[in-house]
Amino acid sequence: MKKKHSNALVNETSPYLLQHAHNPVNWMPWGEEALEKAKKENKLVIISIGYSACHWCHVMERESFEDSAAAALMNEHYISIKIDREERPDVDQIYMTAVQLMTGRGGWPLNIVALPDGRPVWGGTYFPKDNWMKALQGIYEVNRDEPEKMLEYAEKLTAGVVQSELVVLNNEAPNFNKEQAQEIIANWSKSFDIENGGPNRAPKFPLPNNYDYLLHYGHLKNDKPVLNHVKLTLKKMAFGGIYDQIGGGFSRYSTDEIWKVPHFEKMLYDNAQLVSLYSKAYQKFKNPLYKEVVYETLEWLNREMTGPDGEFYSALDADSEGEEGKFYVWKKEELQNLIPLEDWDSFSTYYHIDRIGLWEDGNYILMRKDGGNSTPNEKVKSWKKLLLKERGKRIRPGLDDKSLTSWNALMITGLVDAHAAFSDSEFIKIAEKNAKWLKKYQLQQDGSLLHSYKKGESKIGGLIEDYSLSIQAFLKLFEATGKEEYLLNAKKWMVYCQENFKDEESKMFYTRNLKSTQLIAKSLETADNVIPAANSIMAMNLFLLSHYLDKPEYSDQAQTMMNHVTEKMSSYGENYSNWAQLHLHLSHPFYEIAISGKEAKPKFLDFNSNFHPNVLWIFNEKQSSIPLLENRFVKGETRIYVCENKVCQLPLQEVAKAEKIILKE
Repeated sequence: MKKKHSNALVNETSPYLLQHAHNPVNWMPWGEEALEKAKKENKLVIISIGYSACHWCHVMERESFEDSAAAALMNEHYISIKIDREERPDVDQIYMTAVQLMTGRGGWPLNIVALPDGRPVWGGTYFPKDNWMKALQGIYEVNRDEPEKMLEYAEKLTAGVVQSELVVLNNEAPNFNKEQAQEIIANWSKSFDIENGGPNRAPKFPLPNNYDYLLHYGHLKNDKPVLNHVKLTLKKMAFGGIYDQIGGGFSRYSTDEIWKVPHFEKMLYDNAQLVSLYSKAYQKFKNPLYKEVVYETLEWLNREMTGPDGEFYSALDADSEGEEGKFYVWKKEELQNLIPLEDWDSFSTYYHIDRIGLWEDGNYILMRKDGGNSTPNEKVKSWKKLLLKERGKRIRPGLDDKSLTSWNALMITGLVDAHAAFSDSEFIKIAEKNAKWLKKYQLQQDGSLLHSYKKGESKIGGLIEDYSLSIQAFLKLFEATGKEEYLLNAKKWMVYCQENFKDEESKMFYTRNLKSTQLIAKSLETADNVIPAANSIMAMNLFLLSHYLDKPEYSDQAQTMMNHVTEKMSSYGENYSNWAQLHLHLSHPFYEIAISGKEAKPKFLDFNSNFHPNVLWIFNEKQSSIPLLENRFVKGETRIYVCENKVCQLPLQEVAKAEKIILKE
């Protein structure tokens, strides 16, 4: 079908960029060609950043980028660049920082006007068409009449961006102690929502790593209020509209305080981390609800988010047929026609077909009723099966079918954590298939990784998030399988990062490879977000590798890195929760458990039927040269070595006796 307009995005692979390929705006992809064109034509640059599952990105496209008048203004006075933030999180990070400095807030769509060299002068998020055109006209006129003013803006703003990316060095000797952990919780717990779980505000993001940390802390300290907050949050999320009650998987966040109305997009990175979190919570609490959530989410992953080579897709859109959430919500009459009459009362009670579940335009968001419902599990399964089949007849939300190295690695970690909790070998098979895809398509001959993949084409140099999460995932695979190839991959990637991403002064890692073309600032991320900061992941990787490989210099680097953020971590635990996990390892007892012998794997799985967050596992069924396993194999026996601070107990053969040692704290 011939399109009225086409632009340079038609040659891209990103679904988000392809969505804009037939806008009347003369979009160009990010790169030197676009910036050179701006310099040659002496035009300012519009940099517009979004992602395929972003509802307000779609709205702005419909209102402004598909509008002929707005497009004409943009084409006449600007060079317009469209960026998929998931493909280029490095570029997004720079310009998000700039907009936050200008406006005090950020989000997507992210829209910036910059000089031809990329230095920003103005920006914001979503703009209605009239506001957008008025702003662009005004900026064009200022630049035409007073270009020196634009240069002044750019210099000040770029200086602010550069300054904000700097790490404040802490040159005092690291001193990590238990009191600091208690201080984190004392400050953080003030913002707990004791009725609905999560933080006492809206919107509510799951932020899995926060509850991962609280679970870890609560377990070590046997802190009942903290553990109860984790249990409350996990239940409320699983019962809420943020969870797809019919098809499994979580939406990105809830717009309200009761986890009811989500922005309906489903992101791989959220679900990967939530699979990990609910799996660990199951190890701790043995709540069958958590197992149900993990299995349903992984069924959704297998059904809707997995490619032919085992790669995982990025996201499902919030919108279908131009309406947010249309695929997921139900009319009461529709449900009454589907659910058997004799089931209606129990169904409508179970899923809140009442004023609580009512959303807008007569639509209901399915939510589970909290407490007092004794509906048989088999009955609920029959309802889900019926509604899933009916929902399958609807027009589906758009699928973002690119595969990102970093997000796929997160999902490997989630699958391995699920395997540990439930001893389900299928989860390891899926994880190993994905690892095989990653090595085949994303790993290059020089040892580097690429960031993005779609239909056989890999592109964009890997960022530190790709390496950090891949190292984490492959260490997990090594832990779960005993296959030394995974440890070797992780070791090689760490060496590559030390050579290509490290800042020698702070020992932190930059977002981009230092040998790549640099942006207006060298971004370096320290605060944990929905996905933890790559530097906090790298610090944990260094700590673990120091144990596996007997490299104390790696542990020293991890401690140096964490020392720079300790002060912020104590005051703002929510924003540094992955760093805080490492802090618990360094301030509380941390154990290495090495299992050697023919029954090593069953004993490893036996350990993992319970929650042990302060343990590094390693097992092998034969001789090994890895330091923790060296000279520990005895033919015909399976021995368990429990070690702490390089001191090992006498070998044991019973898991229960070894567990007594690591539960002493």
